[in-house]
Amino acid sequence: MTATTTAHQQWIYRHQPVGVVGPEHYELTTQPLSMALSEGEVLVASRFISVDPYMRINQSRKPTYNAEPHPLNVVQSAGGVGQVLASQSPGLAVGDWVEGMLGWQTHARMHHSALRRLDPDFAPVSTALGVLGMPGRTAWFGLTESGRPHAGEVVVVSGAAGAVGSLVAQFAKKHGCRVLGIAGGAEKCRWLTESLGLDWALDYKSFRDAQGLSDAIKACTGGVDVYFDNVGGWITDAIFPIIHRRARIVICGTISQYSGGLDEAELGPRFLQHMLYQRATIQGMLARDYAHRMDEMLRVVGPWVQRGEIVFAETIVYGFAELPATLNALFTGEHRGKLLVEVG
Repeated sequence: MTATTTAHQQWIYRHQPVGVVGPEHYELTTQPLSMALSEGEVLVASRFISVDPYMRINQSRKPTYNAEPHPLNVVQSAGGVGQVLASQSPGLAVGDWVEGMLGWQTHARMHHSALRRLDPDFAPVSTALGVLGMPGRTAWFGLTESGRPHAGEVVVVSGAAGAVGSLVAQFAKKHGCRVLGIAGGAEKCRWLTESLGLDWALDYKSFRDAQGLSDAIKACTGGVDVYFDNVGGWITDAIFPIIHRRARIVICGTISQYSGGLDEAELGPRFLQHMLYQRATIQGMLARDYAHRMDEMLRVVGPWVQRGEIVFAETIVYGFAELPATLNALFTGEHRGKLLVEVG
C-alpha cells in the first residue's frame, strides 16, 4: 500500500471458542480499500462497532436461534454505525450517518436497503446501537409484550446495569411499577437507585447462594410479578420460589452460561412446580422477532431520550484493535450500559 492508499482492516473469526472468547480466536487482516461500487451500493467508514452477548451465543457448536453457528474464516458479524464515504444510491449521500450490520471491519460495502439513515441532530449516533437500536428494541418489546407489566407490580431485572437491563428497569418505572435491579458490585447498585431511580438494588456478589438472594428479594418486594432474566444460573434459581400468582418470566439471556456452558449447559432451575402453583408463564424473546416494529418503539422511546427522561449509559473502548478483548469484557462485568468500540 502506498502512503495515499486507505487501509481496510477486518477481524476474521478463525477458531471456535470452548470457554472464554478472546483475541486468539480471531485474525486481524489488512488490505487496500477498494472504492468500486455497484448500483445501489454504499461504502461506509465504521465509527462505532457494537459488542453484544448474542455474538458469543452464535459461536456455539450446536444450533441456537440461528440454523448454524457463525461460520469460520469470515468477518465477525456485528452491528455498527458509520459515515458514507461513497454512494451509488440516490437515497444516501457522502457524509450521511447510517446504521447496519457492518461487521468487525473499518469499512463496509453494503446495499442501501441494509442500512438505516440516522439523524445526528435527533440523538447521538451511538444511540442507534443502544437505547434507540437493538438493545432498546429488546428491552421495550421484551417487557411490554412478554412481561405485560401493570402499575404497582414488582418487576425484577437481572443484569440490571447492562445495555438491555438498564432500559428494562427504566421502562418498567415508566409503567408505574416498583423495580428491583440485580447487578454486580455496590457501585452499580448505587447507580441503579440514584441515577436510574429504581426502588431497590441488590449486589448478587454479596450473597453466597440462591436462597440468600431469594430471601433478600422477598424482604424488599414481598415477591415478584415480572422477572426479566438476562443472566440465568443461580440468580434465576432465586426467583422462582418467590413469584406471585400469574407472574410473567421473560427469558432474554443467560449470560452466566456463555463462557463454557453453551454446548453443555448447567441444569436449569427446578421450577416447574412453582410455575404450576402460581399459574405463571415463562417466555423467551429475541429482538429479531420485533425488527419490523422498530419504528413503533422509536416513536415511544425516542421522545423520552430527547427529553432526557431515559439514562443511556455507554462504555466506549477506543481502538479497532480492541474488539476481541472487548467482547470478552462483556463477561467480566467491568462495564455499565452499552459496550461499544470506537474505531478511530
